[in-house]
Amino acid sequence: MSTRRNPGTDIALIAAFAALVAVCALLPAIKVAGPVPITLQTFAVLLSGAVLGMRRGFLAVLLYVVAGAAGLPIFSGGAAGLAVLTGPTAGYLVGFPLAAALCGAIVERLPRRSLVSPVAIFGAGLVSSALFIHTLGMAGLVLRADLTWAQAWDVDKIFWFGDVLKNVAMALVATAVHRAFPDMLGRPTAPARPTSQDQPEGTPAA
Repeated sequence: MSTRRNPGTDIALIAAFAALVAVCALLPAIKVAGPVPITLQTFAVLLSGAVLGMRRGFLAVLLYVVAGAAGLPIFSGGAAGLAVLTGPTAGYLVGFPLAAALCGAIVERLPRRSLVSPVAIFGAGLVSSALFIHTLGMAGLVLRADLTWAQAWDVDKIFWFGDVLKNVAMALVATAVHRAFPDMLGRPTAPARPTSQDQPEGTPAA
């Protein structure tokens, strides 16, 4: 039996997590060498996927990117507009929705008992971040900041330690959410086994 989701609830959750990504982007950033600051965006991006699943997580982060590109000052440092998507950080922004989608896809396929184990969700977040955020982020630096891949790696590697910590925090929060709301992902639930009281008279119990 499948758990049906309310479309209105889905829209509200997508909007709420898009707002969460925006808030984390606008919190004071840590400036490091290079054009990319350290923010809490990746925490919110991966949390969106881990909590909402592939489709809604992707839509939440895509909504954030589209709203920023449309002119809302919600990118890091209050930046906004299409110019940000042509700048050196464009690869990271492009990678955000894809990373949320992959993290959500992995989490959706985890056994139910793993949803209350932060280790599995941490792994989903780290893999998603590595494949999309870091890889596309470095590609953006190569294309838009005129760096070599080696130079782009020198910029990007600074973020890895922080990303590990943010993924730990993300996994702990996502685990708490799934414990409190076990049907958040809307996954199919197994039908209850009939009891002996439910069986017709004369039918042997299993």
